[in-house]
Amino acid sequence: MIISLCDSPQDVADLAAQRVADLLLDTPRAVLGLPTGRTPIAMYDELAARASAGEIDFSQVTSFNLDEFVGIGESHPGSYRAYMKQHLFDRVGLPAGQGHVLDGLAADADAECARFEAAIEAAGGIDLMILGLGANGHIGFNEPDAALQARTHRVTLLEPSRKANADFFDGDPAKVPAEAMTMGMGTILKSRRIMLLVTGSGKAATVAAMINGPVTTQMPASFLQLHGHVELICDSEAAAQIR
Repeated sequence: MIISLCDSPQDVADLAAQRVADLLLDTPRAVLGLPTGRTPIAMYDELAARASAGEIDFSQVTSFNLDEFVGIGESHPGSYRAYMKQHLFDRVGLPAGQGHVLDGLAADADAECARFEAAIEAAGGIDLMILGLGANGHIGFNEPDAALQARTHRVTLLEPSRKANADFFDGDPAKVPAEAMTMGMGTILKSRRIMLLVTGSGKAATVAAMINGPVTTQMPASFLQLHGHVELICDSEAAAQIR
């Protein structure tokens, strides 16, 4: 794992955006795996600014989001489709149909997961997977458990994950859907490159356990140790406990 240490959260965002820009200049038809949450917003802002300035072009890009809540559709402000339209898709001119997000209102969630998995395969797999890190070590919505599912699947969210997403639901964890659909760890690890963004002292212990500890399903992020091309981009607070 390559560790790129930055001075501030904004520096993390700037370096991450540069990595994406470099990829798009080299591979205009790149396939991206994209996260949601608070950490990537500054990176999306920087990508939008570069796209507006004509420095990067998203017209041939295909993207697949890591996850989506079950039971809400894209018109709901808490949905990840709404998040992506607000923070990236509509700002960089990503053509309709090229930004793939799981359908939270699908009549059959399991069938939707299978469809999404097939769409990733049909696109040729993911060139660059961008990830955030949950405080409990989850990646996407792959929660700590006795076992992890490899492919895109339906999952019951643990309380820490619902609390982490409360800002998108009037600050009330009880309003956060109890279930979601997420790419599995096997799908994530099939990506050709992975970039993990982490900021803040609240994630320092998790970062240290992910890197220094054993590979365990109780720390899903630890499975990134098994991938051959992972870059952790973090600020000094997040890296404080790394040996």
